[in-house]
Amino acid sequence: MTQDNNAAASRIEQDNHDVKSAGKPKLLVLIGPTAVGKTQLSLDIAKAYNCEIISGDSMQVYRGMDIGTAKIMPDERQGIVHHLIDIREPDEPYSTADFQAECQRLILEITARGKLPFIVGGTGLYVESVCYGFEFAESGSDPAYRAELEQFADDYGAEALHAKLDEVDPVSAERLHPNDRRRIIRAMEIFRLTGEKMSEQLGRQTKTSPYDLCIIGLHMDRQKLYERINARIDLMMEQGLEAEATRIIETGIAHDAVSMQGLGYKEFLPYLAGECSLSESVELLKRDTRRFAKRQLSWFRHMKDIVWVESDENFHNKITAVHDIIAGKFGVRIEYISNQSFLDGGNGQ
Repeated sequence: MTQDNNAAASRIEQDNHDVKSAGKPKLLVLIGPTAVGKTQLSLDIAKAYNCEIISGDSMQVYRGMDIGTAKIMPDERQGIVHHLIDIREPDEPYSTADFQAECQRLILEITARGKLPFIVGGTGLYVESVCYGFEFAESGSDPAYRAELEQFADDYGAEALHAKLDEVDPVSAERLHPNDRRRIIRAMEIFRLTGEKMSEQLGRQTKTSPYDLCIIGLHMDRQKLYERINARIDLMMEQGLEAEATRIIETGIAHDAVSMQGLGYKEFLPYLAGECSLSESVELLKRDTRRFAKRQLSWFRHMKDIVWVESDENFHNKITAVHDIIAGKFGVRIEYISNQSFLDGGNGQ
């Protein structure tokens, strides 16, 4: 780390140690659709600003689900502390409220250590719930209605269930994948119990942050992003995604488990059932991932406070733009000329 980097890191450390006088704890956030290049950039930012990274990916919490979630492995983290990775078994539930509570605790602990908390990920609701302190009201449950919807999905398929949600809450239907049975049923259940759409509950949340917040969003040309998604999935297959998905599925995990809603696993169910070829499952995964990226971007467009940076092949321009944003928000300046760690590009998440 250069002298300029050390100075910036020390400034962050000094500011974060005095949370009371500073008012709100600082929180840095990097978001963007899958495959846009968040991982490599996050490591360079974390080294420059003395950060600990909090994963903002709802699927990376699960142990053993590594390739399909594009999880950054311990030997790739370059000494940067990462949180909320490998903290659940695939058959255990994990919710937005769980993530929010963990982050609230971690942000205080990281700040108390004189480090800068840094959320990196693409799960829009998870990240936004932390940034703006969403309150999750208990809406109750209706087990009989849930069972009715489960049976409907079994009889008529995921698309038919998704269409039912679209009739009562099109905004939530746009955000949720048709295969995300658990969340679709929950949205239907909330509407039945309260007469209110889940999207309306989310829209009513206050958008005042409890943090001194800096949100950076990465974007790129849609066609280039889709090409990167396809190439990433080809690489995942070379790395052993088929074997990993088979191992997870053959444990007998319920197909509607939270972990099975993530991309990279459920798409292999038809193949393992002998209903399609492996190449067809891979094409299904590519299609679903492209659609997921589109939904991510749709979610981010409705978030406020994001400063967008184009993620092109010129890594130096990208990191320069990021430093300018952080400097403007946190009052920390880094000189990036001839700083090799910032010039080494990558094709991370």
